[in-house]
Amino acid sequence: MTELKLSPITVPKTSDVLAGELRRQILTGLIAPGTALPAERDLVNQTGLSRGSVREALRVLETEHLVTIRPGRHGGPVARQPGDESLAKYVSLFVHGRGITLHALMQTRVALEPALAALAASNRTEAELQGLIDVTKDVEQAFSDTPLFLSENVKWHCAVAAASHNELLRAFMVAISSMVYKATAIENFASDDVRAVVVEAHRRILDAIIAQDADAAQRRMARHLSAVTAAVQALPNAPLVLE
Repeated sequence: MTELKLSPITVPKTSDVLAGELRRQILTGLIAPGTALPAERDLVNQTGLSRGSVREALRVLETEHLVTIRPGRHGGPVARQPGDESLAKYVSLFVHGRGITLHALMQTRVALEPALAALAASNRTEAELQGLIDVTKDVEQAFSDTPLFLSENVKWHCAVAAASHNELLRAFMVAISSMVYKATAIENFASDDVRAVVVEAHRRILDAIIAQDADAAQRRMARHLSAVTAAVQALPNAPLVLE
């Protein structure tokens, strides 16, 4: 008689099962953003799970920014759409956990942002164009205040991404925006000469977006980022790994 051999059976945690079902319903729109989920007590009654399992499931969804827990007597879990902060959190964990280099970040920008500039030239609305014009002026007006200049510069790049109308690329650009700021806030990098070059590059890219010339926008953004990359990497104090 052949001996029956079984492999170990892993049973998922009940909290993970509940979190997975609620996650699925939120992401597929079965539970619309802003909809109040059943109260904790009602979830216990509906699912037959323990209060601890229900609380853990809601805590997981809150960490994923899919649920907001409103405090108070009439509070409770409320569904929400994934926001930019969700992607930013996990990109940041990946970058710092894997020791991603400054060189890799600059390569990513060179690969990503020229495409965003081309899409912005093709897809931007008049309102988005006006926003780009305004943030271009904000960068120029902050010329003498280096930290503010660098902050406005990041906003400018994110505004180009928003005008692309590609939500995934835009969200990724926003996710790395804090790293972009840190990469340009290196001591002795943002000199008057560098800031002047950045201002001129922004104007030229903006002109291409105004003219809806996607090819020119892409070329000019690629040239701009290649110059920034070379300038950053030429610094003797440039960090090897992003912090």
